[in-house]
Amino acid sequence: MPGPDMIVEPPQHFFEARRKVFPRKVDGPFRRLKWAIMAVTLTIYYVTPWLRWDRGPYAPDQAVLIDLTHRRFYMFSIEIWPHEFYYVAGLLVMAAIGLFLVTSAVGRAWCGYACPQTVWTDLFVHVERWIEGDRNAQIRLDRAPWGPAKIGKRGTKFAIWLAIAALTGGAWIFYFADAPSLARAFFTGTAPMPAYATVGILTFTTFTLGGLMREQVCIYMCPWPRIQSAMMDEKSLSVTYKTWRGEPRTHGLKRSSSPLLADLATGEAKIGDCIDCGACVAVCPTGIDIREGPQIGCITCGLCIDACDEIMRKVDREPRLIGYTTEADAKRAKAGEAPVPALKRLFRVRTIVYFLVWAGIGFGMLFALGSRTRIELSVAQNRNPLWVRLSDGSIRNAYVVKVRNMEARPRDVEISIAGVDGVLWNETGARETAARTVRMTVGADQVAKTQLFVAVPAGGEKRSDLTFTVRALDAEGGSASDHSFLEKPE
Repeated sequence: MPGPDMIVEPPQHFFEARRKVFPRKVDGPFRRLKWAIMAVTLTIYYVTPWLRWDRGPYAPDQAVLIDLTHRRFYMFSIEIWPHEFYYVAGLLVMAAIGLFLVTSAVGRAWCGYACPQTVWTDLFVHVERWIEGDRNAQIRLDRAPWGPAKIGKRGTKFAIWLAIAALTGGAWIFYFADAPSLARAFFTGTAPMPAYATVGILTFTTFTLGGLMREQVCIYMCPWPRIQSAMMDEKSLSVTYKTWRGEPRTHGLKRSSSPLLADLATGEAKIGDCIDCGACVAVCPTGIDIREGPQIGCITCGLCIDACDEIMRKVDREPRLIGYTTEADAKRAKAGEAPVPALKRLFRVRTIVYFLVWAGIGFGMLFALGSRTRIELSVAQNRNPLWVRLSDGSIRNAYVVKVRNMEARPRDVEISIAGVDGVLWNETGARETAARTVRMTVGADQVAKTQLFVAVPAGGEKRSDLTFTVRALDAEGGSASDHSFLEKPE
């Protein structure tokens, strides 16, 4: 028990309890932009696996397919093989640099409009508003005791959320197999267990992150808000409350039309445009107050701009008290100077460097895609035995040859050698029928493996450079070469 002279300090809380966010409905150009982006992104996600693309009889006709079974990635007319994974790596690098470019130019625009967490959270919020009503109705329902009405509304909302989450997980698995076939197998209970496990995991995560956690993901879980400061500078756009216009606040519509405050230096009446209505806070999906300055919770979605403009029209004030601006332009506006022209602000060293790197990688990948051969050759010499002396005295070496046909059709090819005066035959031929070339057929999208034997006269150098060349015999042609060595005895 503490003594009479002891001071008892209150317990310290190191973690702030979550304050539920109930965003209010708002209309305006930024809200409509978010609607458009949501419609486009969700349509792309849900519809893409069902698009068809004719690649001939030997390849799948799904436009976008990650075929793990056959180790292929198809995107319309592009086919990526496992050894070409650098194209996928290049796309990921381009995505990262593109994000750097967007952030340096317009701040967290990705977070505010196109991030999957933002898109699905926005969708869930609209479902919630449709079932439970707008902000005030949601607050009343949240505070009300549990009863039939509350249980019914919450149950309906959760059921729709669960359906959306299940569709999200279901759409994802269709990217990895033929969508119509997998859909039939899935609903008849004959699909592979990984398909059901994937849908279950994605359903749970989508429901939890988009419906229950919402702004907590953006504020606490996502690393990008903590990284973006390195991508931005004083010329990057961000949603800004213009304090030089809004302060001091007038706290109400009636007071906003009365000169209640006076500048002590001049004696002239001075009031700010902000009436402290809280509309910007009420519509914010993360629940922040943009008037407190730059914050990690601001995803720059622009909804506070729409809400504030609506109020400014009602009080007959100039719009864009809250708007997209840069730190440099904010300083110029406070000093009464004109903002920097948009093109000059956009085309600066940082953004130009990001764009050139991004475009360079993209053009490099396009050039590589356009110039790559659709037939490849790899040769490995058998080392046991290293060489064999034939009855006529010639020396024979053996090689394992793999011919990769990257076309969606069978191809006849011819393999030849150069660098030595010898002949070759494969495992189905004989020394008596040997020639300078060997022909074979490689199946569509397959790798044909064969053993080739090369015989050369005895004598000469112990080790000679040997070049194998494969040439397609069809109209499109194409060839590839690989190098090896021909071994002889001392």
